Amino acid sequence: MKKRIAVIGGGWASEREISLKSARAVFDALDRGKYDVSYYEIDRDLDLLFREREKIDLAFPLLHGKKGEDGAIQGFLKILGIPFVGSDILASSLAMNKKFSKRLFKESGIDVPDAVFLEKGRDFSVSEIINKLGIPVVVKPLSEGSSFGVSICRDEREIKEGIQDAFRFDEEVLIEEYIDGKEITAPVIGKKELEVLPLVEIVPKEGFFSFEAKYKPGMAEEICPARISPEQEKKAKDVAKKAFRALGCNVWARVDMILKEEKVYVLEVNTIPGMTETSLFPLSAKKAGMSFSELLDRLISLSLE
Repeated sequence: MKKRIAVIGGGWASEREISLKSARAVFDALDRGKYDVSYYEIDRDLDLLFREREKIDLAFPLLHGKKGEDGAIQGFLKILGIPFVGSDILASSLAMNKKFSKRLFKESGIDVPDAVFLEKGRDFSVSEIINKLGIPVVVKPLSEGSSFGVSICRDEREIKEGIQDAFRFDEEVLIEEYIDGKEITAPVIGKKELEVLPLVEIVPKEGFFSFEAKYKPGMAEEICPARISPEQEKKAKDVAKKAFRALGCNVWARVDMILKEEKVYVLEVNTIPGMTETSLFPLSAKKAGMSFSELLDRLISLSLE
């Protein structure tokens, strides 16, 4: 008997449109010979999902950002008694909150960029930030994804503007030292035994891997496998596994890192990576010999174990 898979997209976050693209791509790619597939937009079909919960064998949530990737959708599905693909509530929440994830990474012996955290409404000194972190710095909302509100700032004026922009997306802002290195990302699959798929090197056309660079074709060059030495590759994959385990992730996640010489800095872990036509996870899986449909089969199989 076919398993019924519920693909869930939409939501209320700034990344809603990307979520819909990811969900639609997964919905279209799932093998109808193996699964009965249903599609729900959580902000539109909440009542329908509740009514049909007992018919669903597994949910595939693809909500990016707040009220989704941060543990909210996972908690909701747990209440409904629906198993789901991916990390549990706690790991999702920790990964989304850059303050706590950085703390856990450090405790696990993982290198991270130095940082300053600011709360909305509290005074701050730009000169003190520069004295601690140097110039340039990266300003980003504490709990946001897809590079919304992220900016590279090279002087006091840009830092002030970057902080103001980031506060539009969150009540807390993270300011990190800028690591001038090679940006790579590592798709990780598994539970107790983890596999890191081929690393992807990201070369944005302008500055950094912005929202536009992520989702607009031609705005970034994505090279897979990354152009690094075998030693650097091994270290980056080991660090990716370590970061995955440090947060307690499950089934799949994408670990974003900066490689500078022999040092690997972890930036963040995405527990619900993008699955659009330009997304990095399917690109890496393809290089590993997996079609999009086969990748989804593997994630579903792991989740149903």
